[in-house]
Order: sequence, then C-alpha cells, then structure tokens
Amino acid sequence: MRTQEFLALAGLLLLAACGDRGTQESAAPKATAKPAADGPVRVALIMKAQGNPFFASMEKGARQAQKETGADLTVRSTSEETAIEEQINVVEGVVHDGTQAIVIAPVDSHRLVPALKKAQDAGIKIINIDNRLDAAAMKERGLTPPPFISIDNERAAYRSAKYIADRVTKPSEAAIFEGIRHAANANDRLRGAQRAFAENAQVKLVATETANWNVDEAYAVAKPMFAAHPNIDLVFCANDMMALGLIRYLKEAKRHDVRIASFDDLEDARRAIKAGDIAVTVDQQADKQGYEGVMAAVKAVHGEALPKEIQLDAALVTVDSLKSK
Repeated sequence: MRTQEFLALAGLLLLAACGDRGTQESAAPKATAKPAADGPVRVALIMKAQGNPFFASMEKGARQAQKETGADLTVRSTSEETAIEEQINVVEGVVHDGTQAIVIAPVDSHRLVPALKKAQDAGIKIINIDNRLDAAAMKERGLTPPPFISIDNERAAYRSAKYIADRVTKPSEAAIFEGIRHAANANDRLRGAQRAFAENAQVKLVATETANWNVDEAYAVAKPMFAAHPNIDLVFCANDMMALGLIRYLKEAKRHDVRIASFDDLEDARRAIKAGDIAVTVDQQADKQGYEGVMAAVKAVHGEALPKEIQLDAALVTVDSLKSK
C-alpha cells in the first residue's frame, strides 16, 4: 500500500473510533457528585414531618454542624410522617442538583432504598440517621449500607415501658401505640415495650395498634381501643405525638388512672410530665443526631473513613429528672 493511501485510511479509522466513543458517552450520561475541592460540601438533610418538633430539633443540630464545617446545607421535610412517596421524590430530586451527601431519616426502612441506591450510584454519600434502613432491602438492591447514627431504640423503649410496669403491684392491663410498621425504629420500640410489660406477671398486654406517629390518629385509635378494653391502665406510646393524642382522649373520657410511658422528649411532653399526664419519656438527642449526621457527611465527602454505626446515649425524662435541672 502506498504511503498516502495508508495515511488516509488511518485517518478515517481514527475519526470512526472517535465518533463511536462520543456516541457511547452521550448515550449513557452518569450523574456524579461535585468534588469536595470545588467549594463547600453540599449536604441535603432529608427528614420527616416538618410539623413535628422532634425534627425541628434535629435541624437545629444540623445547622450547628453547618456553622462548624462551612457546609452548604439544604433541609427538606415531608408534609407528614407517612408521606413515603413524597420523601422518595425528594431523594430523587437531589441526585442531579450537585448534592454531594444525603443525611436521611427515612419515613420507611424498605421503600426508600431504591431511591438511595440511585443516589449512591451517582457518587453521593449517604448517612442514615434516626430510623435504620432495612438490611435485607439494601442487600437486594445492592445499596452499600451507609453509616447509621441513632440510639438503641429497643433498649430505650424497654426502659421507658419498664418505668411504669415496675410500679404495678396488682393485676393490670396494658396497651401499646405503635409507630409506622415499616419503620425499623417503630418495630424496635414495640419489641422493647413488649419485653418490659412481659417481665411483670401482673401486667397483661391486651392491645397493640398503630397510630403512625400521629397525634390525631392516636386520638382516633384510643376510642375503640378503650371501648374494647376499658380496664387498660398502662400505655406505652412509641412517640410523644401519639401520647399527646391519647391524653386528649383520656381527658374527654375523664380517665385519670392511666399511666403513660412515651418517647422523644418534646417540650409538650415535658409539660405533660409536670402536669402528671405522662410518667416518662425518652430523650433520644434529636439535635445530636442532626449534628452528627452532617459532620459525618462532610467527612465522607472528604474521603474520611467512618464507623458503621454511631450510637448515641438515650436518657429517661421524668418529673424527678426535670426537677433536678
């Protein structure tokens, strides 16, 4: 082959190769997280139920971490704690907006996994706080388990329910108001309360119903529950919002003999403890969960190794502990 013909053929082959590569790249674009060196780390804190004071406290802690790290923090919440699709849409919405890390308190431990897998595949770091993602769902979808930051929900619920169960010296009936049944923390709290009640032979658990963390649902659930079991005198509520809904019903029914154990340490719950309407609640440090979540997110984006789990302390809040402060 002559030199000129060889050069011409080589040029054509080179152009064809470049054209093929360009077609492949444009056909399968992949979102990637913005490099940390380009500026402040962009973090999205995605929570539940913007009207719940627990998550307002969580945001407060996250904002403190923002100040300390200089992170570019965006805070998103759902309209209510059962808004699973809404939270999924929020997660999917941040995948292409330059977010580098997601700190999430999942509404549902199973159904958020596919959306978070998309985010992780796009190079976004995931930090799981408050409610643990389901291990089997993560394995099935191929989501690398993210660091988890929370308390030991089962142990804390056990201690809360045990606080009222230990004071029982005669036959008594108990009930449990559960959270969302697809949420790991709700299931942990249910098991903890069941174990506490079971340890006292004088206590018989007669009713377990979900009120989905919601004050109005708890009020509605209480009416048929107490109609069916009028002798209930012990109740564990898996969060303070449900306890407040139960209290509303009990006041209307003129029931003043029911001892309530709760969870979350909201300001309204503290007032109810001082008034004698709630016996105990659990401080699970929502602000610290938000703080540690954002701190972990910034570290992850900068390539720092993180522990698989950061377990925070939980404390019982009673009338005695409030007096000591």
